[in-house]
Amino acid sequence: QVQLVESGGGLVQAGGSLRLSCAASGRTLSRYNMGWFRQFPGKEREFVATISWSGDNAYYADSVKGRCTISRDNAKNTVALQMNSLKPEDTAVYHCAAQRVGELKYDYWGQGTQVTVSS
Repeated sequence: QVQLVESGGGLVQAGGSLRLSCAASGRTLSRYNMGWFRQFPGKEREFVATISWSGDNAYYADSVKGRCTISRDNAKNTVALQMNSLKPEDTAVYHCAAQRVGELKYDYWGQGTQVTVSS
């Protein structure tokens, strides 16, 4: 089992920045690809970014590309999402998730952290 806890959300003005963190316990994250997803009220969760287990590869949704950077520290068992130039449409609950290497689905999810961007 992997327990994931997000932090770093909050209220920020448009154009501002936030750094989300995801702390894991239970197992080392070095065996997992990690992702960030977000969920808008009443909508399905959508992909934001993912980073490979080694940190060598990262991919982003078009909606955040160029504005967000995903990173990880396997020694500290943490993953981060740096978000810059935030827009009101980025307002959502952000979740981190762990995907066992070689599998398609994300096995473990955090409870999420609220990000609210005011115009």
